[in-house]
Amino acid sequence: MKTLMPYVTGGVTADWASYVHAFADAGAGLVEIGLPFSEPTLDGATIQEATAVALSRGATLRGVLAATPRCGVPLVASTYANLALRPGFCDRLAEAGFTGLIVPDLPLEESAELSEAARSRGIGLALLASPVTPDDRLAEIGRRSRGFVYAVSVMGTTGERTTLAAPARELAARLAPRTELPVLLGFGISTPAQAAAAARVADGVVVGAAVMRRLLDGAGPAEIGAYVGTMREAMSGG
Repeated sequence: MKTLMPYVTGGVTADWASYVHAFADAGAGLVEIGLPFSEPTLDGATIQEATAVALSRGATLRGVLAATPRCGVPLVASTYANLALRPGFCDRLAEAGFTGLIVPDLPLEESAELSEAARSRGIGLALLASPVTPDDRLAEIGRRSRGFVYAVSVMGTTGERTTLAAPARELAARLAPRTELPVLLGFGISTPAQAAAAARVADGVVVGAAVMRRLLDGAGPAEIGAYVGTMREAMSGG
């Protein structure tokens, strides 16, 4: 079965952990939790807004980790190097139950130390690949990643889009022979049709901005869980 990984910004609402449970109940294979950071430069407008809301509510790394729920599926943290490279960061992630980590602004050449610190605590550091990444670098990203490779479907920031970009298909096809890990496509997947198309060319799908847009517009855990369920059904051929 192809993997679905929905995203929620930690601390964005008082009941944000309920969304994590809703994702798991809807068939998510992984859940990505964003750890709020003051300068989320690679995130598009929606997740930047969610991060600003979380920070305005007083969200902190300590508080988000303390509130992170066990939901029966693996948890993947996403944040920026400024937080991830702090001493003891991976220890704190492991204690909170995370088994995966994404750090989008961490260069491949500077990833070895964090990757080893994460590995020693049972956490896999997943690296990002983009449509303009050369083949030899794709192979290195595939070799150094742990858990999965995060394939960025388009150049630019995260955000909802109307179609699955052609470069996404090409990137997935280029990555497949260069890594033994699952390849998850993200950035801009917003509809069940897009999720189904992505699942035909990759091992899994990441859905972030579309989830957060609904949350910011007032949708509760049950409503967003139902939305995630439509993505899961579409990926399964339903």
